[in-house]
Parts: sequence; C-alpha cells; structure tokens
Amino acid sequence: MGSISVSDITGLVLAGGRAQRMGGIDKGLIPFKGLPLIESALERLKPQVNTILINANRNHSIYSSYGYPVLADEDDSFSGPLAGFVAGLKACKTPYLMTVPCDSPLFPLNLAKQLAITLEAEQSKIGYASSKDMAGKVWAQPVFCLMRRDLLDSLTSFLASGERKIDRWFANENAASTLFADDVVFANANTPEELAQLESFTHSH
Repeated sequence: MGSISVSDITGLVLAGGRAQRMGGIDKGLIPFKGLPLIESALERLKPQVNTILINANRNHSIYSSYGYPVLADEDDSFSGPLAGFVAGLKACKTPYLMTVPCDSPLFPLNLAKQLAITLEAEQSKIGYASSKDMAGKVWAQPVFCLMRRDLLDSLTSFLASGERKIDRWFANENAASTLFADDVVFANANTPEELAQLESFTHSH
C-alpha cells in the first residue's frame, strides 16, 4: 500500500440516509442473503482499515451492537453523505478516513489499497473510486473514497456555504479517481428490486 498503511486508515460505513426509494426503511438493516446489509459492509471493510465507525441517524442501539462507535449527523436534516463525512472526520484518530456506503455489499476487498496508491501517485488529499460499465462508460463512485483527516475544515466550510454536492467539493480539492474494471462490485440497493438482483448475482467477489 506504499507509505499509507492499514493502520493509517479509519473506515466509515455510511448508514445515515433516508432510503426513500426503499420506502424509508433503514437500509443498513435490510436483509441481504439472510444478514443485515451493514454486516456485509463491516466484513469487507474490517481487513482494510485500522478501526471502524458507523454513521447512522436512527436505530443507534442496533448499530452499536456491532461494537463500533455510532455517529449521527450534526443535524437531523439528512443532508446526504457529506454530513456523514463530517461526522467521520471529527471522530477520526488516524491520518486518513475511508468511506463506504452500507448498501453496496460487494465492494472491493482491495479498495483501500488501490485508493491509497492513487492518492500517493497523484499527491492528492482525496481519492475516490470509478467504474466502467459494459458499454465502456465510466461512472464516478464518490461515496467510496479515501480522504485525509485534515480536510475537516475544508468540508465544514463547504457545507456552511450551502453546498451539498460531493463532486463540487471533490473538484475544489482536486480529488483523484481510481478506475475499477468491474462495475458490479459497486452495485447498490436503492430499491427492493435492485436488492433482489444483487442477491441473484453469482460472483467471486
């Protein structure tokens, strides 16, 4: 992983959204192959980071049962993943924070390693994933990102200005993208149909 090691990274699972397309259910607790989605995220994240945080705005007692600190957004407006980033950066004790959503249970087991390589090669403060679909189109996957802890002031100022778009903040910080060839690994469950499709995948991830 170069000079950025596993011990330098805190992992943050983002489970703070409203999941409106799922009927408002707490997505992290929806069953995937018989277990809550959050468990897939925790299992894949654990070997890649030093410690884990969970960003959630409800069901704190359930999330706390996994043994990791549970962080709520600073307000109850459900203002998106950047609010989760802020909560994670404030609690982060390592030089880097890596974020993953709770509803993409197949994300790469080498995510941290590949993002760290790009971060160092590009001398950037933020590295995020991108994927290429079967038609060759590249899609940004911005909630899968590795960022330096010292970006907290930058992000809080950005949000205080009324901004909410991840891509705009990334552009301000010259974020660097890492392309992953297999777009299936970033598939997420925004609807019950998408969740069923994910469960039907036969894969080696």
